[in-house]
Amino acid sequence: MTVHPAERTGTGHSAILERQRSRESSARTYARSFPIVPARAEGMWVEGVDGRRYLDCLSGAGTLALGHNHPVVLEAVRRTLDSGAPLHVLDLATPEKDRFTDALFATLPSGFADKARVHFCGPTGTDGVEAAFKLMQTATGRRGILSFGGGYHGMTAGALAASGGVTTRTPVPGIAADVTRLPYPYPYRCPFGVGGDQGARLSATYTERLLDDPNGGVVPPAAMIVEAVQGEGGAVPAPDDWMREMRRITAERDIPLIIDEVQTGVGRTGAFWAVEHSGIVPDAMVMSKAIGGSLPLAVLVYHEDYDGWLPGAHTGTFRGNTLAMAAGTATLEYVTEQGLAERAAVVGARMTERLNALRSSLPAIGDVRGRGLMIGVELVDPDAEPDACGARPVDPRTAVQVRTACLERGLIVELGGRFDSTVRLLPPLIISDEQVEAVLDRLTDAIATVTALRTSGASS
Repeated sequence: MTVHPAERTGTGHSAILERQRSRESSARTYARSFPIVPARAEGMWVEGVDGRRYLDCLSGAGTLALGHNHPVVLEAVRRTLDSGAPLHVLDLATPEKDRFTDALFATLPSGFADKARVHFCGPTGTDGVEAAFKLMQTATGRRGILSFGGGYHGMTAGALAASGGVTTRTPVPGIAADVTRLPYPYPYRCPFGVGGDQGARLSATYTERLLDDPNGGVVPPAAMIVEAVQGEGGAVPAPDDWMREMRRITAERDIPLIIDEVQTGVGRTGAFWAVEHSGIVPDAMVMSKAIGGSLPLAVLVYHEDYDGWLPGAHTGTFRGNTLAMAAGTATLEYVTEQGLAERAAVVGARMTERLNALRSSLPAIGDVRGRGLMIGVELVDPDAEPDACGARPVDPRTAVQVRTACLERGLIVELGGRFDSTVRLLPPLIISDEQVEAVLDRLTDAIATVTALRTSGASS
């Protein structure tokens, strides 16, 4: 057998992966799904040390709005480095931070920016969520949080408590004591077993009546947190009317409404911020991922009436990431100038339409859903009996095989949703028409091949 020279020197694909397995924690995730060693990347392409090339439909879990190493991002980073600007100044004011704040406020929903304050958090979405909870608990004097089944808000204690995944919360006792979980509209697997618009109406009615019931067990909460499109929950979009109902219900009861835009923001869903689809004005928005232009950055933007913190009430060493602010400014401005949110809406609708059309020929596709370039393809057992809403049981084994088959075809996709049975597509907003076709062709071939093998194996 011929051994690649890089493998002999210990710098090759297999050697690097083996060292990762032996040295990194067992909590690593994406490295288990994708046994690749990226060495170069540009736009939507990733190339491994072994020379293999992949179309990246994970995009840093939605972080890479402009794909890998976009020229405007690289230019902003180089310009900042060459300028001699300090790369770390805690939360001091800098020209780069000032420009970033201007660019960010220019994108905010109408009626929000003119009364908004921004808090620079530790550079992760989960810290932004923690900051939002602490802010509203301080402002209201209450403790409890309202969140939704299927939601995901991060891995630190408060954010994890508000998330829906039982597996990640199980080893951490007691953290969910102050969280009331509510039913999120999910037409394909409706929590009320009715689906469609009726399921969304029941969710709103249940929420309102629970909050007003003196024997319902819910103490007046400090805030409600919601994703306008659930990301890790399987690309499940909330109906706009339902979002408007959540705004009405919270406003009438003086409950601050927090919108988690960590994964949905910066054009991902076909609007600059996913909350804009419904036209509501929230009390706070948590933002991270794409706002840093691929570098770590997180902010909490909120109505000035809630700004009751004392100095240092929520602080952190790495709140002043100068390079991320420069890259973020470039990204925010480019997405706006190039109309990439609008393009995401058009391209996403085209992709969803084509995937929906495959359901008759590929019955393992149970549901196709999403908004903009945040798409989920839920895989099911086509031979099982459907439930009352017409949904068949999830098929996580097929989903894992499809993910592997996609990787073999040069396509990176990740799983999410219930039992990790939903293939999630999060391509960069700069995806070309040719790349759209390549992604869909490779995914279709992967699903067809895996399900054909399963069928032939069952029949034999």
